[in-house]
Amino acid sequence: MKNKQTLRITTIFAAIVFAHSCATKPNILPKNDYGLTEIRSIKTYRSTTVLDSNQKMVNITHLNPHIILDLHYASINNFMRQEMYPAKTDFSFLRLPVAKALDQVQENLEQKGLGLKIFDAYRPYAVTKKFWELVHDDRYVANPAKGSGHNRGITVDLTIIDLKTKQELDMGTGFDNFTDSAHQSFTALSETILANRTLLKETMIRFGFKPLETEWWHYSWPNPERFEILNLSFEKLKKATQ
Repeated sequence: MKNKQTLRITTIFAAIVFAHSCATKPNILPKNDYGLTEIRSIKTYRSTTVLDSNQKMVNITHLNPHIILDLHYASINNFMRQEMYPAKTDFSFLRLPVAKALDQVQENLEQKGLGLKIFDAYRPYAVTKKFWELVHDDRYVANPAKGSGHNRGITVDLTIIDLKTKQELDMGTGFDNFTDSAHQSFTALSETILANRTLLKETMIRFGFKPLETEWWHYSWPNPERFEILNLSFEKLKKATQ
């Protein structure tokens, strides 16, 4: 009896070691033409979350329903002038630690009668490739050879709103403005606009985000190499996160 129990324990342990080995081997994850790991199936995505819960994608509005989403790429109100996401998509995703940090940002702003409006968060890798075909300028659009923080679920484009009026605070330019006036270092603006940008920047940094110099609305979680590029549809992710 003892020998059977020992054999059973040994077999289970070996199976766990084998599963762990397979799950952590980078060469079993699919590579794209640029040599980047690109996750294209929910099954593969789920396998990456088994050993690391931080890899999980979280539906932002499920975590905090007070955060407003206005996804410009789910309409024609964007620099591409076409719908890049399914029309009227009203949900998006971020990796677990990023979503939790954004929740803290929202709670902090609410103490001032303010809140967040998100223009974009998760972005399928296929969309990034289409952006690059139109705008070959990595100051404003991610090069597919490197991938985007949006593809990894760690970047968010956002602004601050007044909770009473639901109006956006004046940031000097709109979203996806590809001019110097949208840069973090641009100072030829009114005191009010500069104060609004500073509030957004300081609050995001306080909770762990890093700003992008060329876009006042763009903030990312550090250490992007820890997160793989995702090329999954919104609907597939929605089902996987329910």
